[in-house]
Amino acid sequence: MISGILHINLLVPSGTLNHAQVFYGDTLGLTPRAVPVHMNGRLAWFDIGSSGQQVHVAIGTNEPASSRHPCFRVESKEKLAELRERVWESHVKRGEAAPREADKPGEGIRGDQSAEFPTRFFCRDFAGNRLEFSI
Repeated sequence: MISGILHINLLVPSGTLNHAQVFYGDTLGLTPRAVPVHMNGRLAWFDIGSSGQQVHVAIGTNEPASSRHPCFRVESKEKLAELRERVWESHVKRGEAAPREADKPGEGIRGDQSAEFPTRFFCRDFAGNRLEFSI
């Protein structure tokens, strides 16, 4: 039976794996992980804490407004607020690895607000991948 998620795979345009290192490693705080030697330059892998779960980033193209997304669990409301602020600051700076879209702290979100998901936010990374963060 299925017991969890081993990894998710996201796509970024050719020549932007370095942006993935900045966004997923520095902005989101995931831990870079070595990829198989024969995949160097074509993949970037990141560990999600010590959960055994990973984010894999590969070269490819995304549909501009796709609603497909992973949802990352954040450990507390306080940590979620900190992450939302960090993502927003990166978005505002507009660097090459900055998210294309981000929910501004203190304002509404780009998804449905409901009793099942009272505390969450969304962004689109530099390559257009939609990401959700929740407690």
